[in-house]
Amino acid sequence: MAAALRALLRPAAAATAALPRARLPPPLRAPLRGTGLQRAAFRYLLVQKTGAQMNVGLIQLNRPQALNALCDGLMAELGRALEAMESDPNVGAIILTGSQKAFAAGADIKEMQKKTFKECYSSGFLAGWDKVSKVRKPIIAAVNGYALGGGCELAMMCDIIYAGEKAQFGQPEILLGTIPGAGGTQRLTRAVGKSLAMEMVLTGDQISAQEAKEAGLVSKVYPVEKLLDAAIACAEKIAKNSKLVAAMAKESVNAAFETTLTEGNRTEKRLFYATFATSDREEGMTAFVEKRKAKFTDS
Repeated sequence: MAAALRALLRPAAAATAALPRARLPPPLRAPLRGTGLQRAAFRYLLVQKTGAQMNVGLIQLNRPQALNALCDGLMAELGRALEAMESDPNVGAIILTGSQKAFAAGADIKEMQKKTFKECYSSGFLAGWDKVSKVRKPIIAAVNGYALGGGCELAMMCDIIYAGEKAQFGQPEILLGTIPGAGGTQRLTRAVGKSLAMEMVLTGDQISAQEAKEAGLVSKVYPVEKLLDAAIACAEKIAKNSKLVAAMAKESVNAAFETTLTEGNRTEKRLFYATFATSDREEGMTAFVEKRKAKFTDS
């Protein structure tokens, strides 16, 4: 297994030469006006807005030579892209995806190979990855291929995970003499339970998309070629709702993973009451009573 993992994580030119550069569907592309970003600003990402109303942010990891290994540069760009989508008033949901070969095969082992305890501790190594989980807008991970190590952790930082039928999930850090460092032991356990999480973390074994769905890690599984369309459809459905209330709903659900039941219920009640201070709550209920479609203004 260790040999197979090293072969997977090592960017071999012969293996990657045949990999096409990841591309997003041209008909869905939209300029990044309003985001404060330019396409040329990214080396490791493809970023655009998509959907019929161009209200879905689409971020594609684009480091095919290394199976989208999550180097420092890529994660810095991802943080900037997410900040831009967060501040864009037209974006109601975000999709994070990779290539058909790999969502992300893990963190960049070459970058961390020579690090010392002092360097990791003093610099807060990997602490910046938490930005993904702190975005208020809903994020859907559309996972094809490998989601291993940091790639699996990145997917779990998202709010919904859709998987292609050939996707593989795993936390193989034990095979490299270390453990997950970006939430793998915590989020995986909350998602699939202690027993399966222990098995995956202690053996480095991977699970298939279907196994991930059965365990509760993945919401839905689709054919590889239909995955992105399904994720966009879900994101569009989310984006049609009030962005303000969607952020409240996300915060409330996340409280179930991060607090006690009593505290979680208290958070839910607080946010539920808060919706009554919004115009969107009033519009939504009025539209229901009047049997018409609600017109939310995110206020």
